[in-house]
Amino acid sequence: MVGTCTAWHLRQRGHEVVLIDRGPPGQETSFGNAGLIQREAAEPYPFPRELAKIWQVATGQGFDIAWRASALPHVLPRVLAYAWHSQPERHARLARHYGALIAACITEHDTLVRSAGAQDLIDTRGYRKIFRTEAAFERAARDAERLAHTWSIDNRVESSDELARREPALKQTLAGAIHHASTWAVRDPGALVQAYAADFVAHGGQLMRAEVQALEPQAQGWRLRTSQGEVATQEVVVAQGPWSQDLLGGLGYRFPMFVKRGYHQHYDGAHGLQGPVFDAQKGYLLLPMRAGLRLTTGAELALRDAAPQPTQLAPAEACARTLVELGRPSPLAPWMGSRPCMPDMLPVMGPAPRHQGLWLNFGHGHQGFTLGPVAGRLLAEMISDQPCFLDPAPYAATRLTP
Repeated sequence: MVGTCTAWHLRQRGHEVVLIDRGPPGQETSFGNAGLIQREAAEPYPFPRELAKIWQVATGQGFDIAWRASALPHVLPRVLAYAWHSQPERHARLARHYGALIAACITEHDTLVRSAGAQDLIDTRGYRKIFRTEAAFERAARDAERLAHTWSIDNRVESSDELARREPALKQTLAGAIHHASTWAVRDPGALVQAYAADFVAHGGQLMRAEVQALEPQAQGWRLRTSQGEVATQEVVVAQGPWSQDLLGGLGYRFPMFVKRGYHQHYDGAHGLQGPVFDAQKGYLLLPMRAGLRLTTGAELALRDAAPQPTQLAPAEACARTLVELGRPSPLAPWMGSRPCMPDMLPVMGPAPRHQGLWLNFGHGHQGFTLGPVAGRLLAEMISDQPCFLDPAPYAATRLTP
């Protein structure tokens, strides 16, 4: 999503652009999990501060967060830095810069959706976070009201009875829900990225199916060695999500990226849900999609290329079956993707510190799908030497690497 939207915005500004992807656009991280354009997610997810929650994660209880022992040497220092940035005062400062990006997500997606003629993929009715206990519901209601006031978000608090009226297919009586009415749901996330890519091509962009093997600076510009031959260019944007460091390492850059992996599975049941539902106290989402009802997991702290271990899916499925009619799982293997995360929760967007003509656009964590058009516009404005609609300074690479 991020790379495709960057290419689209650059082409709109008159640049000759080649979008290089090793597969069809929208088949990697942006293909899976929630597929929500999350206008309500104005603040990044902090590291949990409740001792009970930390103990639950550390001991492998629950199924919203899992970790793999083999990943600890790589992940633990970054997660500890993430926890340090989650301290309330630091988190509040970061949230101002994060929220400025999120605030633009619906407007910027709308521009691309209309240009691409992809309105049939969008459901603008929002989604619901449902709560099982009164205490959790009351805390969430207070936070939703705070966020609504601070960030002008349409958050609606729904009582137990109102939730039952809005989502009559739910088989349990629950404490209540927060209806995030500002958020958009996408019926096929991969297809939306493909629609944006097709619109990029329709406006004169070039799509190249290849794997970039190396970036080599030249006297003027760059040479890209790819599986389909060499490409010469004046400027290059690295927007490869969790694979970005693979290319940049050869140029001497070391970013403290880590991944949160996630899984999803589709089911064919006559579920009856009116829209997406997030079981907030259990950590999974149910989303009506073209391919069926999608069940997503929470986060798995693991090495990016480790073999899939969808152990979170089985308990999530068992829990979901107590709420809705899931039906049979898809015969396809569960999908897995990796979210590229930074310890300070902000993406890396802007020029590379030591190389002229090298631009970076990655590390958007849980919200790459949401922020693709926002990130694409901001980077295209920087490359085009245009006034930026947001101050790009907080997202500069220099904060993480010299």
